[in-house]
Amino acid sequence: MLQSLCRRVLYTKRIPAAQLCSRFLSKGGDEGLTICTQENGIRRIVLNNPKKRNALSLSMLNAIKSNLLHNVDCDLRVIILSANGGVFSSGHDLKELTEEEGTDYHTKVFHHCSEVMKLVQDSSVPVIAQVNGLATAAGCQLVASCDIAVASIKSQFATPGVNIGLFCSTPGVALARAVPRKVALEMLFTGNPINAEEALKYGLLSKVVSEDKLEGEVNAIADKITSLSQPVVALGKTCFYSQTTKGTQSGL
Repeated sequence: MLQSLCRRVLYTKRIPAAQLCSRFLSKGGDEGLTICTQENGIRRIVLNNPKKRNALSLSMLNAIKSNLLHNVDCDLRVIILSANGGVFSSGHDLKELTEEEGTDYHTKVFHHCSEVMKLVQDSSVPVIAQVNGLATAAGCQLVASCDIAVASIKSQFATPGVNIGLFCSTPGVALARAVPRKVALEMLFTGNPINAEEALKYGLLSKVVSEDKLEGEVNAIADKITSLSQPVVALGKTCFYSQTTKGTQSGL
């Protein structure tokens, strides 16, 4: 069955980028929340709202989604997600999750967040998280959802919702896929952060380097990926997740 799936992935014609964009792309009045550039097959998406700790507001989620989907049928080979400022992402913008906004709006925010996490996994190219600072709640979920994650030694990771009466249920699912169950539950039940070395030991991160070497290390990984066969990498990623995420789609 797996071989059949892999053959279909390799030979099935992909949906044109224009159709994907028309289906998912949202153009709001919040340009500048991300910076997206591409060169030599490497797309860099930078979260660019440090004043709000790069919170995953609805506008930010839409911007990330747009960047992930833009012109995917070009020479795209790898995506790097990073952030400006000392916080990779603080998770959801709690000002959007007030009683005044209502449950329908809350549901919309959570749905868009799940879409972004699934897009990262479903992308035909590897997605690398480049973390240089704090990643909490849905921000930690974003790191856990990436295929590869490299962080500076100063980085920290947490699911602190319990401290303000909001359990990080959905981030906890992604976290539990990356780290041992008891580690995930301790993080969820206490809200306590783990440092970069702990995150590496537990499996949330691929590598930890000094801050001055972070960009170079990520670039080296990206360059290696771009030097390899794109169809083989795409096929490998699809087959990998088809085996490791069965029955987990609802928790993205």
